[in-house]
Amino acid sequence: MISVLLADDQALVRAGFRMILENAADMRVVGEAGDGGAAAQIALELWPDVVLMDVRMPDVDGVDATRRICAGDGAGRTRVLILTTFDLDEYVYAALHAGASGFLLKDALASDLLSAIRVVARGEAVVAPSVTRRLLDRYFSTGAGPTVSTTALDALTEREREVLGLIARGLSNVEIAGSLYLSEGTVKTHVSRVLAKLGLRDRVQAVVYAYECGLVRAGAPGD
Repeated sequence: MISVLLADDQALVRAGFRMILENAADMRVVGEAGDGGAAAQIALELWPDVVLMDVRMPDVDGVDATRRICAGDGAGRTRVLILTTFDLDEYVYAALHAGASGFLLKDALASDLLSAIRVVARGEAVVAPSVTRRLLDRYFSTGAGPTVSTTALDALTEREREVLGLIARGLSNVEIAGSLYLSEGTVKTHVSRVLAKLGLRDRVQAVVYAYECGLVRAGAPGD
């Protein structure tokens, strides 16, 4: 059973999400919060499997709440899934950087919401290719150079760098396998090694890192 905490400042939105989740046999809502401070406090007490986190909330926003949860003593036990709209790109990037495991548009279908929660609860990341590129391309549209050290990239083989670049462009393992003429199992192995060598938790962090270190740039060919 996947335990979920709902964090949104609109009671009607929380009620809608609760209705959807309570109709899923493998999920249960363990709490609700109307602001980021309360969300972080409840999450740090209950350690639910997943927090559905709105980014724009009063007092403490979803970004700061995500940072508190992901830095808590039980970090890794609770995953944060960000709820957003197209006009909050900068908030989404900040939340991903703070440790969120992915994001979902607020107007997503109920089936997509349930699927995203299950993916995040398994310890994986929710990365929507087209939206990810849009978010990061907009964030890095200034054309600034690398914002983090690129030294860690030296530990990657040429193939692993290729895989990281394709992850950053939002490709799935199946798509990467097709692009590089590899089996899906081989791609999974490469992805695991990339995450381990770079000390990254999941594909979301890999996407952010690839852009920050300059391996992939906004507007690059193939994006």
